[in-house]
Amino acid sequence: MCKIRCKWAQDTEEIYIRYHDEEWGKPVYDDTKLFEMLLLESFQAGLSWLTILKKRENFRKAFDNFDACKIALYQEDKIESLMQDKGIIRNRLKIRSAVKNAKVFLCIQKEFGSFSSYIWKFTNGNIIYLEGDEVAVTTSLSDTISKDLKKRGMSFVGSTIIYSYLQAIGIVNDHTKDCYLYHK
Repeated sequence: MCKIRCKWAQDTEEIYIRYHDEEWGKPVYDDTKLFEMLLLESFQAGLSWLTILKKRENFRKAFDNFDACKIALYQEDKIESLMQDKGIIRNRLKIRSAVKNAKVFLCIQKEFGSFSSYIWKFTNGNIIYLEGDEVAVTTSLSDTISKDLKKRGMSFVGSTIIYSYLQAIGIVNDHTKDCYLYHK
């Protein structure tokens, strides 16, 4: 029997289907994973998520396994090295943003005990489920978190990116009603 998935995960590449089935909409509480997804979402701005998924392992190698402590210490030589790495998105603003965002991420960890505590506090630890058949691109929740992250000094964290991030880390579960993962 064939599983029915969200429309974006039907008739597409296996990597996209695996992402849908194994990650998207599943709650994440691990800070390293939360930072990984934040970094990847910020690089996705203006591109397709499929492009990022295909380069994910290259990003993992280039960005020290998404270790925010290491990334926060990147200097100009490392930024220049990343600009030459054909395996990732070579956008200087996004690379610099990754370094800046790592620093802010570490400050948030220090203030709240973990980034997980910070990000999940916006919903009191609750998962938000899709109510209709259309997936949103922004909500008042993503607006609020985006504004707060920007106020703290992050960049490439607009409301659309943050909404996509919330879906990726399972704070928002937007699996459509016909999807086999709806409300699971």
